[in-house]
Amino acid sequence: MIRLVKMLLGWCGACLYSRRRGVMVASKCRVAWHRIRFAPDAQLAIGNGSIVEAAIRFDRPGATVRIGERTYIGASDLICAEAIEIGDDVLVSWGCTIVDHDSHSLAWQQRRRDVTDWFDGKKDWAGVERSEVRIGNKAWIGFNATILKGVRIGEGAVVGAGSVVTHDVPPYTVVAGNPARTVRELEDHER
Repeated sequence: MIRLVKMLLGWCGACLYSRRRGVMVASKCRVAWHRIRFAPDAQLAIGNGSIVEAAIRFDRPGATVRIGERTYIGASDLICAEAIEIGDDVLVSWGCTIVDHDSHSLAWQQRRRDVTDWFDGKKDWAGVERSEVRIGNKAWIGFNATILKGVRIGEGAVVGAGSVVTHDVPPYTVVAGNPARTVRELEDHER
């Protein structure tokens, strides 16, 4: 019975959101629609064969999330004010956070009204740094990893569990730690 309800909710969510402007989702994919919070003019694209169990939060109007084909994103959080792009054949485990902005200004004067504004349903993005996040094809992001604004993760790269990625990761490289550092390059037979 629970399986039937989940199936129906998924199907109803797909019907509801597939008609939404700016949403392009392949017919053969699974999406946890109830975990997505849209902003006006947000863009969402999910490729064929992908499974998206993540909570996706569009924090600003016009923000864009693009997810490729055959990509799995577990129970993680994608928090987008500009753009997050995840390629084909990517694995993102559970508990990961991918965020393309700082959320608040470093300057107290610019963030002093944040809570009051939130209470009123507003957000001043003027002093908040934002920069697109890109995860290349065939990458693997281990559980509880955090990927911060502006980071580019190269094709086939592996991010170790619990890592905090603050800088770009070259293709076919393993990184781990806080902050994430290169552990080794993948051998040809591992690519």
